[in-house]
Amino acid sequence: MFIGKLDDITRRAFLQRSGQFAIAGAASSYALGLHNIAQAAAFDGGGGYKALVCIFLFGGNDHSNMIVPFDASNYARYSAIRGGNGEAGGGIAIPRADLAATALTTPEDQRLTDDIRYAMNPFMPRMARRFAEKRMAPLLNVGPLVAPLTLEQYKSGNHRAYPRPAKLFSHNDQQSTWQSFNSEGSTVGWGGRLGDLALSSNHNAIFTCVSAGGNAVFLPGSNAFGYQVSNKGAVGVNALSRNVYGHSGAREALRSLMTQSSGHVLEADYARTCQRSIQTEGFLNDALSKVSVITDFNDPGGNNRLAGQLEIVARMIAARSALGVKRQVFFVSMGGFDNHDDLMAKHGPLMGQLDFAMDAFYRATVELGVADAVTSFTASDFGRTLASNGDGSDHGWGSHHMVLGGAVNGGRFFGTAPHIGLDTPDQVGQGRLLPTTSVDQYSSTLARWFGVAPSELPTIAPNIGRFATADLGFMG
Repeated sequence: MFIGKLDDITRRAFLQRSGQFAIAGAASSYALGLHNIAQAAAFDGGGGYKALVCIFLFGGNDHSNMIVPFDASNYARYSAIRGGNGEAGGGIAIPRADLAATALTTPEDQRLTDDIRYAMNPFMPRMARRFAEKRMAPLLNVGPLVAPLTLEQYKSGNHRAYPRPAKLFSHNDQQSTWQSFNSEGSTVGWGGRLGDLALSSNHNAIFTCVSAGGNAVFLPGSNAFGYQVSNKGAVGVNALSRNVYGHSGAREALRSLMTQSSGHVLEADYARTCQRSIQTEGFLNDALSKVSVITDFNDPGGNNRLAGQLEIVARMIAARSALGVKRQVFFVSMGGFDNHDDLMAKHGPLMGQLDFAMDAFYRATVELGVADAVTSFTASDFGRTLASNGDGSDHGWGSHHMVLGGAVNGGRFFGTAPHIGLDTPDQVGQGRLLPTTSVDQYSSTLARWFGVAPSELPTIAPNIGRFATADLGFMG
């Protein structure tokens, strides 16, 4: 089983999970009160505002063409494996000359595997600049793990002695695993678990976990839930935003039906939910109307849905005081990364959109004076094969990711750089990386910066006790 055993989770976390099944009444209210006291004691919500922004790349990002081998010897191996013709590239290898402008300088005190040097995808000059400014840090070969795993252990097939994530290489399951530490069907994500701990810090709990990228398991917690917004603000009830059948009276009649009181428990709960939704819509849109973000999120390259999502996140951060929040977790997303075919035509423009959107958002946090308090980070279903399938790459496991923000220890690499090859101890076939850094460690490092106490980390990342460190060092 992928989730750690109960004895790996603190007793307080067990009470947290159990609380959601309590029935209404004095006993459950008392239990909830004790729960909130425990939360407040375990979570450091002081010191001002902080936010985490998960940028999920649906489909499985081809990490080898995002953070690309650039030194001559490693590039030669990369090009050959990807069907290229030396430094000219070709196949699914980017020409080496195209990488020169986005080459990353490895710090003098850091030596990577095989003395590898990297460059960002040519469509990502902004992230290369943020690396040079020490605001962006690449995290190398990270992926879901239950415990540290060697290639020999993986090949043994002994899942009991050497457990690994369930249903590897499956889109739906690995999306869920990245977001919740369990395969498809999970209902609580690690962003939501962060939200559970942060609820006591916020005057208005409803805006603790916010998604501008659609429904995702990342945000729901045991008590926190994911509040969804559109690029324009609150998502309202369509029928209440305009006349029904062209008549305002019909619209108001519908509003009355949706919110009228009832003696039936389910009807009453429905009415309360509708009323709360309507009130929240008005409250949020009013707060947003009173703030402005000057940073331009209009991508000159064309329609950029991710930039639109990050713009509304920036506006909500600008309205944080009016919304009554000190800790927030956001989810945004972009798709199109399942590139088994036509990788070279599709992937570069996607990288360009990601580059523009992340940079615009960072500039907005600088404008708002919260760059040190807001951290964005990427995630994806999985990495992809280093080997070419002819016109693209196939499903993998470990991958490279980026962390961006004023509190990031940028300008250096974190995790372990993989060998560039198809027969190395850090890949399981066709260049599918065997992760050397776990998502548990990734999330725990972010959680510690967010204010989670070390004793509470197993409630966020259930397998963290099996790894050598819970802090990878990429946050200041």
